[in-house]
Amino acid sequence: MEYPGLSHHGGTRGVTGSCHQLHLDPSTSLLVDCGLEQGAEAAPGAESAPLGFDVQGIQALVVTHVHLDHVGRIPALLAAGYRGPILCSEPSARLLPLVLEDAYKLGISREPAHVSRYLDFIRDLIVPLPFEQWHSLVERPGLTCRIRLQRAGHLLGSAYVECNVDLAGQNQRIVFSGDLGHEGNPLLRPVQPPEPADVLVLESTYGDRLHPDRSDRQKQLEQVIDRALQDRGTILIPAFSLGRTQELLFELEGILHRKALLGDPSMVPGDDTFAWSQLPIILDSPLAQRLTAVYRQLHGYWNDGARTRMQQGRDPLGFNQLVCVDTHARHQQVVNYLKSTGRPAIVIAGNGMCSGGRIVGYLKAMLGDPRHEVMFVGYQAKGTPGAVIQASEGAEGFVQIDLDGEMYEIRAKVVTLGGYSGHADQAGLVRFALGCNARRIVLVHGEGRAKQMLAQVLRKAFVHEGNEVSVTIAE
Repeated sequence: MEYPGLSHHGGTRGVTGSCHQLHLDPSTSLLVDCGLEQGAEAAPGAESAPLGFDVQGIQALVVTHVHLDHVGRIPALLAAGYRGPILCSEPSARLLPLVLEDAYKLGISREPAHVSRYLDFIRDLIVPLPFEQWHSLVERPGLTCRIRLQRAGHLLGSAYVECNVDLAGQNQRIVFSGDLGHEGNPLLRPVQPPEPADVLVLESTYGDRLHPDRSDRQKQLEQVIDRALQDRGTILIPAFSLGRTQELLFELEGILHRKALLGDPSMVPGDDTFAWSQLPIILDSPLAQRLTAVYRQLHGYWNDGARTRMQQGRDPLGFNQLVCVDTHARHQQVVNYLKSTGRPAIVIAGNGMCSGGRIVGYLKAMLGDPRHEVMFVGYQAKGTPGAVIQASEGAEGFVQIDLDGEMYEIRAKVVTLGGYSGHADQAGLVRFALGCNARRIVLVHGEGRAKQMLAQVLRKAFVHEGNEVSVTIAE
């Protein structure tokens, strides 16, 4: 291996499991992300599987953001003996213990003493870094390495990582994109434009497509809700607890606020349609509730437009029609109530791919009733129940789905709302790569077709700019 050099321990077979090692010399390296493979990419027992690579010489783990496909193997990293720092942005430092606590309870132990000890251990290792400031990792004769976190616009606290490596007087800048955000996020500040680099490790989730215009999505969301009010049905939104849930709440608060200003009428005499002002927005995810509370505390990291709402006295993540469901018993009550009554509602519940969590309870109770609707606002990985339900949209006849070993007919309406992706599309990825103007680009974190198409488009874009580039797909 030439130094500095790369090896990849995940994020090469699909869109999950990101884990990349930057080797500075034969005995010194750093790790960027340590994520869990999910969906069809995951081997059985992936949550508790051993790490699969040597942790000797790893100086630091740098976390780009706190989604499980980027941090879910941290327990395995610690089990393998890693005791170095976990470097991340200041918002990520607040969110990471919550995400890891939830994963630990689901996959390892719910014993309070074990959970408490584990979290204390994690918190001792976390080192929050401010954005836009260089941090020295290695300083010794013949080798220095500094890193800098820049806003990636994907999630509160998400970052891309710049690594400046000076090896025997030769300087190189290697950039790890992490997950880059789609422009126009209502809550987050945009991606910080990159500076020139030598090597770029680039995600490619949507390397083969362009996103629909975000400006259409609120209109679509309103139309779906209007239909639910007329049908007296429940809209089930499988949402990831972190990122997508907060964005949805923010958008729903905006719609409800506007309807209130317009004087949303109560039911017209003789009309049995419910009014928007009577519509409960049910957040049925204890983890999402805890994460949303931290989001509210971190409003200083929101973009200007989102902070303006706060200054107007509004609470875009804690409004009046928001109902939080905590206990499992309460969850079951809500499921039974919505199934047996004609009361419209919006339910946001995890997990985002319908492979577990409280959304499954709602799906079992409501998939067979055409009054209800399943709305997808996020990526559905191959092999997940969410992908099966999503594929039934517009299908002839009734599709069946296996939930916890039982078959259920899908009679509920299914709709996919575009414009909610947290990832940059092909144009955004190309724009970022051209900004880096790297001589070498390594594509990770994407399905095969997305990586192949992005590679072709990148080569053409660099030729058009008169620059040379080598684009490879990580293995």
